[in-house]
Amino acid sequence: MAELNKPLTTRIIPHQFLKQLFLVGHVPQRALTSDPRLSYSLYVPQEHYPKNSEQKLPLLVHVHGTSRDLSPVRRELVAFADSMPCAILAPLFPANLEGPTDFNSYKDLRTNSLRSDLALISMLDEVAFTWPGIETSKIHLMGFSAGGQFAHRFLYLYPEHLASVSVGSPGQATPLDYQKNWPKGVADVESIFNKTVREELIKEVAIQLVIGADDVIGHGSSEFRQWARKMTTALAGKEAPASIQADVSDSSLEVGNRVDTIKRLHTSWKELEIEARLDIVDGVAHKSAGAARE
Repeated sequence: MAELNKPLTTRIIPHQFLKQLFLVGHVPQRALTSDPRLSYSLYVPQEHYPKNSEQKLPLLVHVHGTSRDLSPVRRELVAFADSMPCAILAPLFPANLEGPTDFNSYKDLRTNSLRSDLALISMLDEVAFTWPGIETSKIHLMGFSAGGQFAHRFLYLYPEHLASVSVGSPGQATPLDYQKNWPKGVADVESIFNKTVREELIKEVAIQLVIGADDVIGHGSSEFRQWARKMTTALAGKEAPASIQADVSDSSLEVGNRVDTIKRLHTSWKELEIEARLDIVDGVAHKSAGAARE
């Protein structure tokens, strides 16, 4: 009976039975073994999954934004995966992990109860075991909005895992500033993550920065931001969940002209001789589908 609890691997399953076991096509949402609060979606193009595990199917990792929209894995990215071909992995980092107003805990890679960077590494380890025909040692990473924040911060810590990265419309960006602490800079990265920023490896990754030309309006109305700042002041020095203070803090309200934000990030990288392609898409505001066409 214990044998039945072991995870399946396509290495031992005849190729013609993979569909019946839901291991190709749209794979059912899977809980992460190391942290079942998290899960991931996977699309594996049936016609292109290698019969010989010595071959490798490239892997595109799509990191959601604050809304947790995983529909691109079910819709627009499917045609891309079939044509490339490649597999697609979409992590789900649920809201409320750190409290009732926690929407953003995953984007900075580290909170009290979550290391979203290590969670993604664990997902890749699971995929590598179950689907040895998928390339997981070097992935292609994309993220939009909060997902774009995750993507460029993951780049700083794990460039050796990335073949390419597409950073879409981050509301806030972390420059490679060695005088400021995370996530305003990278001065304390080693003490927080036990990782060092290796610019020479970052330079080896193909990097895209992408945003809509009309993505210039901050999150929420001016009335909302005014109320949130008052709430922050009222909570100061009082016993309130850290998640509430974090999500209504001034730093979370700094999202404004995202075009300026991404241009500043691009310029700061260029000064360090980190090459990145910058795509500004005409006629598009804060919409991932419009930016993704680049």
